[in-house]
Amino acid sequence: MLYAMHELNYAALMPWNMVAQANLAAFSSPWHAFSYHPLKQHLSASNDLFLRMTRRYQKPEFGITEAKLGGTGETIAITQKTVIDRPFCRLLHFERDTNVPAPKVLIVAPLSGHHATLLRDTVQSFVQDHDVWITDWIDAREIPISAGKFHFDDCVDYLRDFVHFIGPDTNIVAVCQPSVPVMALVSLMAAHNDPLAPTTMTLMGGPVDTRTGPTSVNRFAEQRSSEWFERNFIQSVPLPHKGFARMVYPGFLQHACFVTMNADRHGKAYRDYFNHLVEGDQDSAAAHRAFYDEYNAVLDLPAEFYLDTVRLVFQNHALPKGTMTIRGELVQPSLITKTALFTVEGERDDITGQGQTVAAHKLCTGLRDDQKQHFLAMGVGHYGIFNGRKFREMIYPQARDFIRAHAPQAAAVA
Repeated sequence: MLYAMHELNYAALMPWNMVAQANLAAFSSPWHAFSYHPLKQHLSASNDLFLRMTRRYQKPEFGITEAKLGGTGETIAITQKTVIDRPFCRLLHFERDTNVPAPKVLIVAPLSGHHATLLRDTVQSFVQDHDVWITDWIDAREIPISAGKFHFDDCVDYLRDFVHFIGPDTNIVAVCQPSVPVMALVSLMAAHNDPLAPTTMTLMGGPVDTRTGPTSVNRFAEQRSSEWFERNFIQSVPLPHKGFARMVYPGFLQHACFVTMNADRHGKAYRDYFNHLVEGDQDSAAAHRAFYDEYNAVLDLPAEFYLDTVRLVFQNHALPKGTMTIRGELVQPSLITKTALFTVEGERDDITGQGQTVAAHKLCTGLRDDQKQHFLAMGVGHYGIFNGRKFREMIYPQARDFIRAHAPQAAAVA
């Protein structure tokens, strides 16, 4: 019912959106009297802000067509290709137009409300020095119910298939939420002595053990039962979407949670945007649009995956307690002996608190000290762990050098 009301709200606002678009066109046309109105800038900014507050944001494109080759600075072409297309996820490959060998990296994007394009900066950085793949999760409301369900175990199965497809000497990088399924995957591959187990595992701001440094997100999950989350957050996809009748955790609810956590910051951002438009500061306005076009574009999660994650990761703490099973098989990180571990945390992370990701080191007791490394990024919040100037200048070089130190291809790119 809530989802249907949400869609009805969008439909009801469409005529007003059309009026606002017409007004914007009038304010910018030298042939229209509105463009000479003394309050033109304020009226135009008001209509622009109304559109941005009420429009539906579509999934953006990665738009990565070139990169500067690490070491030489040579500009090379990048071609994005879909190499595996599954009902719930595509595997994308950013093919580099060069003969220079590079370590293979699989970036696992979070399935937590935003599209994989939120990691554009992550991909753009890694592709300079690596052969990059990324998981591109599908919006659950666009997946027909005939495709079946998607549980936490299915996520691990998908990741295993992707690693096997990419082949030997793969380095896996998990950003935030997928740190737990990635650890489960690597643990199971180690238990089976899988020759295609990743060479390195990088976990960035991941909730490995949410009992450490708990945030408001963690406390919210622990104080409520799984049944409460199912009753209040799980919705049925309405028509006319392809996933009609599929049970999902709607992206608009996750987005509302994100915004509420930092309501003052987002409110100020929109006020500043209005003022930038009035003042004619187009550069600042464009920067706002670029960020929020991405931030406001959300996807729905399969209900079963969302509820599994809440229960296993945030309520039962199954991985650090040693009780997690995948397809009935116990997950034992202590069996990892060949996949080197690198963890990253942000000092100001208010979603994944300090200590939650580095907890992976205590679980991976089979690794030597020289196979493990942790980096605490000072002055960095959650999104800064994988995006922005501090990521590019502070965090990425650390991850790159760690992979170089352990990857067989390191000699070719050092």
